[in-house]
Amino acid sequence: MVTVREIHSKKDLKEFVKFPFKIYKGSQYWVPPIINQELQTFDKDKNPIFNDADAYFFLAYKDGEIVGRIAAIINWLEVKEQGIKKMRFGWFDFIDDKSVSKALIEEVEKIGKDQGLEFSEGPVGFSNLDKVGVITEGYDHIAPMITWYNHPYYVDHYNALGYSPEKAYIESTFKFSNVNPESFAKAQELIKRRYGLKALRFTKTEEVMPYADRMFDLFNESYASLASFVKITDKQKEYFKSKFVSFVNPEYIKFVLDKNDDLIGFAIVMPSFAKALQKAKGKLFPFGFSHILKAKKHSRDVIFYLIGIHPEYQNKGIHAVIFNEYYDVFEAKKIENCYRTPELEENEAIQKIWKHFKPEVFRRRKTFRKNLN
Repeated sequence: MVTVREIHSKKDLKEFVKFPFKIYKGSQYWVPPIINQELQTFDKDKNPIFNDADAYFFLAYKDGEIVGRIAAIINWLEVKEQGIKKMRFGWFDFIDDKSVSKALIEEVEKIGKDQGLEFSEGPVGFSNLDKVGVITEGYDHIAPMITWYNHPYYVDHYNALGYSPEKAYIESTFKFSNVNPESFAKAQELIKRRYGLKALRFTKTEEVMPYADRMFDLFNESYASLASFVKITDKQKEYFKSKFVSFVNPEYIKFVLDKNDDLIGFAIVMPSFAKALQKAKGKLFPFGFSHILKAKKHSRDVIFYLIGIHPEYQNKGIHAVIFNEYYDVFEAKKIENCYRTPELEENEAIQKIWKHFKPEVFRRRKTFRKNLN
């Protein structure tokens, strides 16, 4: 007998966050979140997404034990401004028992129907800067902090629940030794002269902040054409600045300005914190913070988190300017492996950027959809 309960208290939300620690215990590929940071994501007083979204959190119980969780999400910007009547769900984890996953997803579908929404899709987060997709291939690779990991049986559950694949994502990697600077060094000089561009270099986080809002504006512009995109609001900008920027080495943030000092290109790379977070076991204190600081300074693996080019400058080689800026930094830090976060398979423009580095796809993931009518 499976019982599902909507939760509200901080105590229950902490159980919601900690449930995956149970089903992934001993996994060498699952990376735990920082518990307190995950709780802040769900705090309606701290996360500004709740100005434009509603969320409902559920736990499933069997024989008195927690056996699954799910978050049901409605992003009203998406529903009202874009006219996409989607019921989102994410943070969907469960034991290998189809009665558990069925009981949880039915709560999501009920909310969607009550709100007059047309379909449900997941796993997705609140916005485009949240995690996305269930892994369908590539379970034997460690998951970076900005993606979900899941057991192979999850896909069987989605199929059994009547869900069909909706969006497909790929994750790829390449060796830094594959990068030949001659492929972009000369080109980037010509491009900078042709368009009057300059690249900014940072050594301190506070140097980045005056440009951060402009970066999020450019993010909105450069990704607006993608099917799943929901813009970042001004209030969300402040939240994401405090949440992410402190994790990024300032030298890993690259901005390109035009002759009018308008931001037309940016990229954010993060050190890999995966192994550090596994050692931290969900807590910054007493030792977790030191593991993360060590990874920030010494990780030989990096993750290309975001890259955006203004629509007017796409296909004009701006990425060559950005790669040139990274090359010396990566060489000095003895970077070995470069990873890319999940990218839509349909986003051919971004895939063309990487073709010279001989990337290899190591993981695939999908979102799944079901009509609610």
